[in-house]
Amino acid sequence: MTNVLEPTIMDKEDITRALTRIAHEILEKNRGCGDIVVIGIRTRGAPLAQRVADSIRKIEGKEVPVGTLDITLYRDDLFTRQPVVRKTEIPFDMTDKRVILVDDVLFTGRTIRAALDALIDFGRPECIQLAVLVDRGHRELPIRPDFVGKNIPTSKNERVVVKVKEADGEDRVFIRRGEGGV
Repeated sequence: MTNVLEPTIMDKEDITRALTRIAHEILEKNRGCGDIVVIGIRTRGAPLAQRVADSIRKIEGKEVPVGTLDITLYRDDLFTRQPVVRKTEIPFDMTDKRVILVDDVLFTGRTIRAALDALIDFGRPECIQLAVLVDRGHRELPIRPDFVGKNIPTSKNERVVVKVKEADGEDRVFIRRGEGGV
């Protein structure tokens, strides 16, 4: 149910269009899907990664390997909360592959820094490219996405909330005011 105080920034169709555009941009930048693997950061980056891979398959007619990365133990804020470690599933060799790392929101860059550290423990890719559904700014680290679904300027006391059907029962992006964080 949509809260009037939390207007929708992206609905299901907007999200689908953004992910399809990202898939096209990935194919254009990489000249096809050869040697590409797609890895999503848990929790909401994982289903978005699968959707990007599905779009690539529809466009190119070829399957692209998809994995899921849990970065919990690589975060620099473990001391502030009790970590919940989930499963990383990368059922392929990343060595010399072009890794498309997918996440829902890019904010400070700390999650991506942790993901880069985690990925290197699984192999040595040719390159890592970053795809995010939402870039909200406020970087604390020098990290920039290669592919962006939507830029959403925010203040630090706002929170961009991404809901995906696989985890939340609906597809929607909105801003929650007064919370900060992602």
